[in-house]
Amino acid sequence: MNSQLGLINVWNQGDWVTKTVALVLLIMSLASWIVIILKALDILKYKKLATSTEDFWHSEDLATGLAQLGGDDSNPFRQLALAGREATAHHRNTKVQLHDTLDASDWITSSLRNSIDASTARLQSGLAVLASVGSTAPFVGLFGTVWGIYHALLGIGAAGQATIDKVAGPIGEALIMTALGLAVAIPAVLGYNALVRGNKSILTKLNRFAHDLHAYFVTGARVNSGDSKVVPMKKA
Repeated sequence: MNSQLGLINVWNQGDWVTKTVALVLLIMSLASWIVIILKALDILKYKKLATSTEDFWHSEDLATGLAQLGGDDSNPFRQLALAGREATAHHRNTKVQLHDTLDASDWITSSLRNSIDASTARLQSGLAVLASVGSTAPFVGLFGTVWGIYHALLGIGAAGQATIDKVAGPIGEALIMTALGLAVAIPAVLGYNALVRGNKSILTKLNRFAHDLHAYFVTGARVNSGDSKVVPMKKA
């Protein structure tokens, strides 16, 4: 009896709607797990890269500091430093007539903010998939359950028998779709919350690094570093 019940029997006995719902849930599950794994690896990568910012501030000049951040162009901390350097160089090369109306601090702030916004967009990419899966998967599973119960009742009515052994099996198999919907949605929701917390930690480090970079490019020194061993870097 047990060998005739379960997921395999639901698939074998289900019509095209039931099979479509099962495939949709499978695709949603795969998509959410791919996003969770890839974004979790990115967060671990960025946290490791964040540790190199202290080496950046202990460098003798900006070029050496950039080398301490590594050569990975996807490193958001390196992108911040490059954005600040380019903004400073652009301001220095501005014509005299325009220089009087262009504030260096505001220009550098805008450039650093644009870099942080770009990094934020990359960190948040894929989270919409998890949010969508977490909110819709239970209803997709519920739809499969309702459809399965409907067909089970039609079969029972056609057979003319409504004993408990005839009802329990088909109805129980239909309810499996609801369980599958929850099994897809719960990891997506938990993964979404964990990734949001991880992204928040990375963005906090980026904003702190951007604040120090702004102070360096405007005043030539890092603000409130709290480390007497930090060597003032020469501007490139």
